[in-house]
Amino acid sequence: MKILFIITDAPYGIEKAYNALRLSMQLQKESASGGESNEVWIFLMADAVTCALPNQSTPQGYYDIERMMKAVINKGGKVKICGTCADARGLDSIQLIEGGERSTMQELTQLTLAADKVITF
Repeated sequence: MKILFIITDAPYGIEKAYNALRLSMQLQKESASGGESNEVWIFLMADAVTCALPNQSTPQGYYDIERMMKAVINKGGKVKICGTCADARGLDSIQLIEGGERSTMQELTQLTLAADKVITF
């Protein structure tokens, strides 16, 4: 199953990104343990584009969005970052986490049409 997550809120302060990544990781875990094959795509929009920034520093014991994003990517998940949203936040020339890719509304449209499920956070 192809599952597209659209995340729109900042990585910290609100736990939408955290919960989206928890569900993404669980879906990948189900696939790895012999369950249904799940393909996870994540599209970051609005303030969620900051989820893809490298070298995040979080307090001890607090969830680390960068680590969670890398875990999804390392298990074959795709992470796309809205280029327009990144540009609007001054992130047009800032490096993204390895495996994260700038994207467009056209690609989001294609992913949405190809997905079996679309989940928004």
